[in-house]
Amino acid sequence: MSRLAQTAGLTDVQQEILSTVRDFVDKEIIPVATQLEHRDEYPTEIVEGLKELGLFGLMIPEEYGGLGESLLTYALCVEEIARGWMSVSGIINTHFIVAYMLKQHGTQEQKDTFLPRMALGEVRGAFSMSEPALGSDVSAISSKGVRDGEEYVLNGQKMWLTNGGTSTLVAVLCRSDEGHPEGTAPHKSMTTFLVEKEAGFGEVRPGLTIPGKIDKMGYKGVDTTELIMDGLRIPANRVLGGTTGRGFYQMMDGVEVGRVNVAARGCGVAQRAFELGVSYAQQRQTFGKPIAQHQAIQFKLAEMATKVEAAHAMMVNAARKKDSGERNDLEAGMAKYLASEYCKEVVEDAFRIHGGYGFSKEYEIERLYREAPMLLIGEGTAEIQKMIIGRRLLEEYRFQG
Repeated sequence: MSRLAQTAGLTDVQQEILSTVRDFVDKEIIPVATQLEHRDEYPTEIVEGLKELGLFGLMIPEEYGGLGESLLTYALCVEEIARGWMSVSGIINTHFIVAYMLKQHGTQEQKDTFLPRMALGEVRGAFSMSEPALGSDVSAISSKGVRDGEEYVLNGQKMWLTNGGTSTLVAVLCRSDEGHPEGTAPHKSMTTFLVEKEAGFGEVRPGLTIPGKIDKMGYKGVDTTELIMDGLRIPANRVLGGTTGRGFYQMMDGVEVGRVNVAARGCGVAQRAFELGVSYAQQRQTFGKPIAQHQAIQFKLAEMATKVEAAHAMMVNAARKKDSGERNDLEAGMAKYLASEYCKEVVEDAFRIHGGYGFSKEYEIERLYREAPMLLIGEGTAEIQKMIIGRRLLEEYRFQG
């Protein structure tokens, strides 16, 4: 039988990249992922290996030292990495979103300064929108950037910053009322600031503090933090794109491709859960035969495999739509929604197949069971995706009465 979630129409180069990443995952990630995850240990050696493979520059244009690959290639690589350990794919994702935003919206000076070093993994990116009281309402951001001569002074508290400690460049969304009179729509008075910092925790530059890691149920290894700005001064040339008031649109563009990434992560985790489930079902025996030969388990495996295939197909479609230059918020929202929900269901079915052993930390499915819920929240909850999908459908199917 052919492997699940195959992708038609890939070039020889794409197939070679994916084969290399798959081998790396099988040899370097899967054997150590559960052990590192239980220790909540940052996967330094794995990250160094990904740097050597060039994955930090996968979508950065060749003129800046990257590989210049498509979103589809990137998403398929993320799918493979998440199959090994979802936390590693998160380390790559936040870096990728900042590089993408720079490529699409940065000034030439900003591109020249950051993209070559990001392609090598020397500069590591993170992006920050959320705040402690914000939730899904991005327009309610209270962090502010105020102009003071040739600098901006930033104040506020941000939350749920992936790569908060290990990153050295953070794209931070703040309110900036400069040039935007009172009464301006909130999303038109937001600006993305490019904040350079040292890796680590505590005060990483004057006015900027990264507290310790947030202790999470799953998605361990990768550092998730707060970001506190108290009189943080940055040069005016670190406004992304050089003009204030465009931050909301820049961030939403980044989040849109981030949703394809989260969909890819859901596909990867679901694939691994299916692999674990179908393997265990052929080894565990009850009533004199492997449980895989019981019809109830075969039905469960059939449902799991179908969900893996469906989620993969929608993720690929969303990536290809974005690569074509077309608007893909509908496709990205559908892919993120379906892949994250199906991932949760496939993981739970694999957990059920394992029976009592699924509850043991000795078995890999226990880790996946704690990781899958994060995908239901990251890059927008299911409810947010449904709002996006519903509004876009009403645009496409407007009643002509």
